Amino acid sequence: MIEERTDFNGWANYETWNVSLWINNDEAMYRLARIKGHSGYDHLIPALEASFGQMTPDGVRWMDPTIDTDEMDEML
Repeated sequence: MIEERTDFNGWANYETWNVSLWINNDEAMYRLARIKGHSGYDHLIPALEASFGQMTPDGVRWMDPTIDTDEMDEML
């Protein structure tokens, strides 16, 4: 039997990976994260929503409850 993977490209899950991907690869999001992300991902969410809407361009909500905020804080 093949073991089911519980991670996504080294991230906790798809949602965490997708949000990180957008923040790190979109210049405007990256700049915003550099300015506002020092207090942690939870504090960055309102700025992301105000600037880019409630979701990534792929449809993942910035405040999706499955996002691993500890992993996001480490990335920031």
